[in-house]
Amino acid sequence: MVARVFIDGEAGTTGLQIRERLAMRRDLELISIPDESRKDPAARADYLNKADVAILCLPDAAARESVALIENDTTRVIDASSAHRVAENWAYGFAEMDADQGDIIAAAMRVANPGCWPQGLIASVRPLIAADLLPADFPINYHGISGYSGGGKGMIADYEDRGTSANVFAPYALGFNHKHLPEMTEYALLETTPLFAPTVGNYYKGMLTVVPLNLGKLDKVPTGEQLHNALADHFAGTANGFVEVAPLEALERSEDLDPQAVNDTNRLRLHVFANDSRAQAAIIAVYDNLGKGASGAAVQNLNLMLGVDQTTSLAA
Repeated sequence: MVARVFIDGEAGTTGLQIRERLAMRRDLELISIPDESRKDPAARADYLNKADVAILCLPDAAARESVALIENDTTRVIDASSAHRVAENWAYGFAEMDADQGDIIAAAMRVANPGCWPQGLIASVRPLIAADLLPADFPINYHGISGYSGGGKGMIADYEDRGTSANVFAPYALGFNHKHLPEMTEYALLETTPLFAPTVGNYYKGMLTVVPLNLGKLDKVPTGEQLHNALADHFAGTANGFVEVAPLEALERSEDLDPQAVNDTNRLRLHVFANDSRAQAAIIAVYDNLGKGASGAAVQNLNLMLGVDQTTSLAA
């Protein structure tokens, strides 16, 4: 049966990317609201209620409104906003988070697509806490850089207007109260909120995140090999997933550590670097903030919910 999919907010950055990935699918019918009706609640309600799956690419308040407009018990929802990421009765849409997370998403009526920044942290830290290599109260610092497309249309226009004069490395969220912190804390299995210092770069898309680890005060200090093995074992157990762990190598620098290295794919690549004599390590994640970090993850979740191969329409 052909599934009817409605992208509420298809004119935005994430919506356009999702539509592009789904355009050639014969197992789907993409239904679109006329431009003049996009802000009409009655028209939106009609499309939301006749869809088999609604994908919400909206600001948080508008996403909540869309969910409230659904009056049936058949329309399934993927919400790409941050409105429902820690909400009760919503499945978290990071399919590789645990071995059974794909099954949870597949069975869910409501799926909250993860934020781009949280996925790097969760992929780096959750397996280490689950393997008892880090305690849940370990103080986590998290930083990195993302392309300006992550800021939506306004930031894209601003950077493209300024061109080479735009700041090449712009830290933000300096009040340390970023809206992604609740999902980072919950799904990374942390008992304390991480110190998160994100940065925007003067390039369109792609991101690199870093979790530095000072391990010396732990009662039992894990080695770099143990950290690497825990990550490799965890993601080997997520069948057909897109998260990969690079070989453990003693390097001072690597050309693979480029925030744009896996752009236009749905991959998330983890690297482990360690100095066991200093009891220090770093977990680095590289992925496309518009791919695995947004629209790619939404398409992967849609595939799981429809019972098709989760790699369909996604470049590995």
